[in-house]
Amino acid sequence: MVFHGSNARFASGVFRSRTDGLARAERHRLSGTLSEYPVGAGCYDQSVEAGSFRPSRQHHGTPDHVAAFSPHLNHLRLTDGVPD
Repeated sequence: MVFHGSNARFASGVFRSRTDGLARAERHRLSGTLSEYPVGAGCYDQSVEAGSFRPSRQHHGTPDHVAAFSPHLNHLRLTDGVPD
């Protein structure tokens, strides 16, 4: 799980479990998003290999597209450390 603060440029924490990420967010009353990401693989590559995303437009697979790609993963939005 990766925590990315609402106004942050970069993620501020990586956690082994959702429970660990939620505990930190609650302790510090953080607002942002706690997201599950694959370890050892890029989201774009994993989605293409799994067949959950099929490149169908000219910009698919370009560096900008791959760098910004975020599939429908488990995202949990938090406000002041509490899930919305």
